Amino acid sequence: MNILSIETSCDETALSFVTASGGLENPKFEVYGDVVASQIKLHQPYGGVVPGLAKRAHLENLPVLFAEIVQKRGVTPAEAGVQEGIDSDLRRNDNTREVEFMDRIDFITVTVGPGLEPALWTGIEFAKELAAKYDKPLVPTNHLEGHLYSFLLSQKVGDTRYEIRDVGKMFPAIALIVSGGHTILVRVDSLSEYKKLGETVDDAVGEAFDKVARLIGLPYPGGPEIERLAKDGNPMAIDFPRPMIGHKNYNFSFSGLKTSVLYYIRDLTKAGKSIPKADIAASFQKAAADVLIKKTLRAVEEFGAKSIMISGGVSANRTIRTLFAEAIEKKFKLKKDRPLLIVSEFSTDNALMIAASGYIDYLRKKKYKMEANGNLNL
Repeated sequence: MNILSIETSCDETALSFVTASGGLENPKFEVYGDVVASQIKLHQPYGGVVPGLAKRAHLENLPVLFAEIVQKRGVTPAEAGVQEGIDSDLRRNDNTREVEFMDRIDFITVTVGPGLEPALWTGIEFAKELAAKYDKPLVPTNHLEGHLYSFLLSQKVGDTRYEIRDVGKMFPAIALIVSGGHTILVRVDSLSEYKKLGETVDDAVGEAFDKVARLIGLPYPGGPEIERLAKDGNPMAIDFPRPMIGHKNYNFSFSGLKTSVLYYIRDLTKAGKSIPKADIAASFQKAAADVLIKKTLRAVEEFGAKSIMISGGVSANRTIRTLFAEAIEKKFKLKKDRPLLIVSEFSTDNALMIAASGYIDYLRKKKYKMEANGNLNL
C-alpha cells in the first residue's frame, strides 16, 4: 500500500511517501520520500515553542514539502522504470505530477494528537483537503504510537527499505518514550497489544532539560546543550535528588529535580559564589538518567522483557544511551537472556513513524477521531 503521512504535532513539519506491505507479523516499509522542516531557529529567541508561530510555519511549510515530495520523490523505481522514464515524468507540469502522484496513494495518515492543537489542526486540514480533492481514505493516528513503533523500523544500509525487526526476538518489550512533552513507560506484547505502565506526573524529562538549560543560560533546545556542557563536568559533583526512584509504581517526576537545580543556583548566587555550570549539567543529567534507568530495568525484570526500546527526542542523548547500556550490562551480566537495547533511529518527530503507526492502525482497524486532541494518550 502507498501511504502519504503528515506530522505537525509540534515544531517540525514532516511528510513522507511510504510503501507498506505485510501483516502485523512482519510488516515492511519502503521509503520514497521523507522531508522535514524544522522550526528550531524560529522558536529559539523565545526559549520554547510558541503555538501561534508554529501554526503559521506549518501552514507555510506544508504545501512546500508536499510539492517536494511530489516533484523529487514521487516516482518509485518500479513505476518509473529507466532513467528516461523519470526524466520524462519530471518534465510534466506540476499539476499533472501531483495528480499522478496522488493516484498512487492508497490512504493518507495524519497525526491527530497529542501535541499543540493549533499545530495539529494544520496537518489535519491539509490532509482533509487532499483526501477530498483526490477521494482518498484518511487514517488518523496517535503521535505517541508513532514513537512506540518508530524503534521497530530498521533501515537497510544503502537502499530505501525499512522493515520491522524480528518481532519474535523483541516481545514482550518495555518501551520508554522520552521527549519534551512526554515520559511514558509501556509494556509491549505485540504490534497490536500494549499497556501503559506509568508516566510523568508533572514535567516531562525533555521539558526538565529545557528548563534547567535556561537556568544556566543555555539556548533552546536545551537537551543537546546540556549534554554538550555536561561532558566538561563531574556527574557526581552535586547530589541532586532522584524523585520517585524508590516508588513501587512506574510513574516519574522531574519537577522537583528541576526545582532543586533552581535552589542550588539561587543559594550560590546569594553567597556570591561562581556557578559551576558544567557540573550542574552533568549532575542533573545523571540524576534524570538514574530515574529513567531504574524504573525501566525494574519493569524488565517484573515482566520478563526481551528488549528495551527507547524513543523520543531525549533518546538522542548519547550519554543516556551509554548509561542505559552500562546498567544493562551490570544488572544482567550473569543472566543467560540479557535484554536487547534498541534505540530508535528516528528520535525526533518525523513522518516515517507516522506512516508506520498509520499502517499498523489500518491493519488493526483502529480508529481515532479526525480532530485535534492535544491530550491524546496511549
